[in-house]
Formats: sequence, C-alpha cells, structure tokens
Amino acid sequence: MLDAKIPDGPLEDKWRHYKEHAKLVNPANRKKLEVIVVGTGLAGSAIAASLGEMGYRVKSFCFQDTPRRAHSVAAQGGVNACKNYKNDGDNIFRMFYDTIKGGDFRAREANVYRLAECSASLIDQAVAQGVPFGREYGGYLNNRSFGGVQVSRTFYARGQTGQQLLLGAYQALMRQVHQGTVKMYARHEMLDLVTIDGKAKGVIVRNLDSGEIERHGAHAVILATGGFGKIYYLSTLAMGCNGSAIWRAHKKGALIANPSWTQIHPTSLPQSGEYQSKLTLMSESLRNDGRIWVPKKQDENRLPNQVPEEERDYYLERRYPAFGNLSPRDIASRAAKERIDAGYGVGP
Repeated sequence: MLDAKIPDGPLEDKWRHYKEHAKLVNPANRKKLEVIVVGTGLAGSAIAASLGEMGYRVKSFCFQDTPRRAHSVAAQGGVNACKNYKNDGDNIFRMFYDTIKGGDFRAREANVYRLAECSASLIDQAVAQGVPFGREYGGYLNNRSFGGVQVSRTFYARGQTGQQLLLGAYQALMRQVHQGTVKMYARHEMLDLVTIDGKAKGVIVRNLDSGEIERHGAHAVILATGGFGKIYYLSTLAMGCNGSAIWRAHKKGALIANPSWTQIHPTSLPQSGEYQSKLTLMSESLRNDGRIWVPKKQDENRLPNQVPEEERDYYLERRYPAFGNLSPRDIASRAAKERIDAGYGVGP
C-alpha cells in the first residue's frame, strides 16, 4: 500500500495538527540548507521566492529564456478561493466538495481539503505581490462565477489572470535573486534526477546555450515542472509542456497515477490548419455571463442572430438545471460532443 504521508486525524484537523507538531528549522540554520527548484511557473517561482525570503539557499532552474515565459501565463479565467466575499454561502468544505467533484472523485481528499484551506491566504499573497485583481467600485476584490461551482469564488484580472499572477510571482522571485538568496539558472534543461537512499538530492542539467552538462546537489529537490498535455496530439498547451521532467522522475522511482487525467476545455476552438501546433482557447468566462445553445433543427444554415429564441436549444440548462452553463468542464464537454455527434453542430 502506498504511503502518501497524509497526516492522521479527522479531515478538517489533519493539516492543522500536522503544522502544530511539525519540526521547525531555526532561522540561523536555514542558510546552511540548499534547495533546488525546477520550474518557474506560479508554483516554482512562488516556492523559490518564499524559501529565499525565509533564508534558505535556493537554486532555480527553467529551460525558458526567462521565468516569465513559463506556461502559467496561459491560465485566463481566474483563481478560486473560498473567501465568501459575495456572501453566497461559500466555505472551506464547499470548495473542497466542488473540487473533489470536479476531479471526478479521484483526488486525495486530505490534499484537496488543504488546498481549500490555503486558497484564502494565497489570494492575499498575490495581492501583496502586486497582482492587479479585478475590483468592485468601492475597491474590494471582485469575484465572478465559474464552471462547476454554484457560488462566486473566482478572483480574476480581466482575461489574463495567469499572466498577472506570473508577473507577481516573477517579481518576488527576482527580488530574492537580487538579494542573493536565489540563484537563477535560465535556459537549463533537467536531464536526470539524482537520488541518494531513495531521496532526491540533486539534478543533472544541460546548459542550452553552451551544450555543457552540469551537476547540482542540494538537501532537497522540488519539481514544479507543469503539465504534460502535449502527450496528446493537440491541446491548448504550448509545445514545451511535454512532461519530460515528470518522466525522468518516474524513471528514478517516483510513482505516477492517472496520466490520462488532464483537464478538458469545452471552449476550445478546433484546429484551423495544419500549421497549428496547439488549439486556441476562448476564455471559459464565456460560460459565466453567456448562454450556450445549439439550433433545435439539424443542419441549420441560418446565421445565429437569425435563429429565433424558440428554435434554440440551451442544452446545458435543459440537462443540468442546477448548474446550467456553469456545469463542470468534463460534463459540459461531453454534452457538447453529444449534440455535435447527433448532428446539431455548426458548420462542417
């Protein structure tokens, strides 16, 4: 049986109890410890900056020209946190339940509960880093509704939330680079993970400018290398999201589960030509204030604005009245495919 290192106790107390009893590192001892962070997206930049701020010595690696080119930039719609600003009944348990359900009940419950607990302070951290979230007229942070959820808990910065979050994390990272706590290695690709007694203690990397192979050791290694959507022929991910670091860790004994479990976007546009290496994504906030419909008549060739209201099938609202257009992504995608296969799609 796999030991996932999840703390004992009731779900809502697991992590609080763990934090209260965890062994701490004296601030004077932190500068003796070195940590390698591979990846400079939202997770990689944020953890490297945070560890540097705490006083650890950090080495940060990415294969892009600059940490700003990490693929977290592609997250458009927003980031969820159960702050209940809209006073519509949101809380930690509700976010936990929605997230478990959105993941088809396959995620580890304790980890998802921890995610819901941490979400509120994550927004505060981003605001402190200067992320310009959307605000209401009075100056309060605004929320919008989003797919798979019946409350408004999505914090956003227009249609560029990922980019703004990445710039905030990047600024925090570069501040630590300037202060000397973090050493940045851009254009370095991880070729292998070094393990000692079953624990990751270093990486072998290639300098992409010179071709030179280098080795780096540390007390701990953090892999924050992003997704692997390009194992599929076409996706909305960039060509660099190929899972190479995950695969190299797996070859060294790291376990991997559900590699087919990749998020589906119901608002993805089909390929328009052979020259396209990735699909185009319309912001999923379209499902927030918009309404999704298909013609009730098969092989409809009129323009959308010529189809009268009574001849439109709002199929998500018809099938899932409690969620409507805000049904979870996988449900919305399957429902759209079913309508298209039944002959109610638009165009060839």
